[in-house]
Amino acid sequence: MVAKKTIDEISVAEKLDNLASLQEVDTKIDNIKILRGELPLEVKGLEDEIEGLKTRKKTTEELINDNKENITNQKNASIEAAELIKKYEKDQMKVRNNREFDSINKELEFQKLEIELAEKKIKEFESLNVDKKQIIDDTKIKIKEKEDRLDEKKKELDEIIKRTSEEEEKLVKKRARINKKIEQRLLDAYERIRNSSRNGLAVVSVERNACGGCFNRVTPQQALEVENKKKIIACEHCGRIFIPSVEKE
Repeated sequence: MVAKKTIDEISVAEKLDNLASLQEVDTKIDNIKILRGELPLEVKGLEDEIEGLKTRKKTTEELINDNKENITNQKNASIEAAELIKKYEKDQMKVRNNREFDSINKELEFQKLEIELAEKKIKEFESLNVDKKQIIDDTKIKIKEKEDRLDEKKKELDEIIKRTSEEEEKLVKKRARINKKIEQRLLDAYERIRNSSRNGLAVVSVERNACGGCFNRVTPQQALEVENKKKIIACEHCGRIFIPSVEKE
């Protein structure tokens, strides 16, 4: 029975093959994510918008309740002022001099002003509540529209996930197996290049003496070395790791 090779014992050609396999798996996973497109972000965005609208609705409802409480307080203040007016009018009939009459008269005027002020505030609070109720009605409509749209987007996303989840799960497991065959230093370099690449390609073939990633020219000597798979060669321009083209392998 042949002993299993350790990572350090793996040849350069095998390392390149493993990197190529890893890139192939990652590209397939990327394609699944592309298929899902912006749906996950759209779903999250709609959920955040709905949460914001619900918070706005709740805050507005609390303001309406505060205004209702203020209206009740002003009505009570108006009732108290009216009771005092009745009292002062009775007291006015019992005055003994002009000074007492003037004093009671001032109290009467003050209480009448209190009633006018209370009525003014009541109208203001009622007007505010009319506006607030309209805001709530409009917000309810927006919430319904957003929730309907969210349901549609979730259904779309769920359908795509159902179609691709099994394949993605297999790819993720395969990726983990390949990772174990690659030394950490090389794996770190691969991830770094891949993360800095727009298309997620860290491993590319040399096609017609040009880098398959950035398309800059590769010298004939480098192209030959890539084809021989004797050492790991990276593009001088974009840093991607070279592998031979399929036709040349």
